[in-house]
Amino acid sequence: MTLGERLDAATGHLPAPLAVVDLDALEANAADLVARAAGTPVRVASKSVRVRAVLEKVLATPGFAGVMAYSVREAVWLARHGVDDVLVGYPSVDTGALDDLAADPVAATAVTLMVDDVAQVDLAAKAAAAHGTTLQLCLDVDASLRVAFGPLRAHLGVRRSPVHTPADAEALAEAIRTRDGLRVRGVMFYEAQVAGLPDTSPAVRAVKRLSVRDLARRRALVVDAVSQAVGHRLTLVNSGGSGSVQTSVSDPTVSEVTAGSGLFVPTLFDDYRSFEPRPAAFFGLDVVRLPAPGFATAFGGGYIASGPPTASRQPRPVSPAGLTLTPREGAGEVQTPMRVPARADVRIGDRVWFRHAKSGEVMERFADVHLVRGHAVEATVPTYRGEGRTFG
Repeated sequence: MTLGERLDAATGHLPAPLAVVDLDALEANAADLVARAAGTPVRVASKSVRVRAVLEKVLATPGFAGVMAYSVREAVWLARHGVDDVLVGYPSVDTGALDDLAADPVAATAVTLMVDDVAQVDLAAKAAAAHGTTLQLCLDVDASLRVAFGPLRAHLGVRRSPVHTPADAEALAEAIRTRDGLRVRGVMFYEAQVAGLPDTSPAVRAVKRLSVRDLARRRALVVDAVSQAVGHRLTLVNSGGSGSVQTSVSDPTVSEVTAGSGLFVPTLFDDYRSFEPRPAAFFGLDVVRLPAPGFATAFGGGYIASGPPTASRQPRPVSPAGLTLTPREGAGEVQTPMRVPARADVRIGDRVWFRHAKSGEVMERFADVHLVRGHAVEATVPTYRGEGRTFG
């Protein structure tokens, strides 16, 4: 039975558009992440899931511990639903959310805020002072690779934190130490140029090797500098992503790694050599018209991934085999036309299965998701959106 036939058998009675997660693939991917982490705890990136029931299922798997949230409001919400360790992966200037966090003793204990600038520190300190509580902070340290070729300088990686050197991190830690109601819990390094790039060329692989080498040296220096500045040992040194788990854990300084996309495995992860991709998340659309020989149009489907506006950010039809998006129209909000190969017999009412380019984002388009095992729906659970929550 093909993928499409199996998903059709499980969900044929349900209306489209619809989202599904293949539980067998999800569980295999979770086991693979734990194996690659080799004993280092894996923190789940909620941005790449956005389904609380799936987060709970993964957290119940030995080897996983804690959630990396993408919003302070999300972090507080998760803490109130029993997640006892939530690291916010991005800085926030949402003063209302910071106030809610500081006012809630349970959330304040469970949540760690991310900072990379004194202005963010001041907002956290103000919220803590208003409620007489202590908030935990993590320093976001730039993990990009900076190389020099004579007078030329290159920045290889994403533009995230302005904190790059041990001196940068020490200065920020010193500023935090002088403010009441704040405690530095740890540091984070997200090496996007290692975790977020497919291994498609010798040049990319060379950048990854150089980055791993640079971080193995610089990470330990940063941790020492911050520890001395705040006067206590850091309990959190976070690193990595789904594409870099095994290289991140090779550094003994790292106390945990973060992974999320490796659970659903979107199309942007198809070319990685570091793990075997097992796609686990799909969405189905129904064919509603046949506008001309060799073409079929499905209802819905304009679920474009964030990032640079390239073809790689569009969803990809995977079943029936051979279908492709039309280059002039692509995936549309209300309809998605596709080219149909001569060998394919696609009719009105048939279901086409797609994979999204990025993990988690597609769940913002659905109120619920069907958890499929084999050729049956095991459960239907709400997404964040289905629970009335949108955080970004």
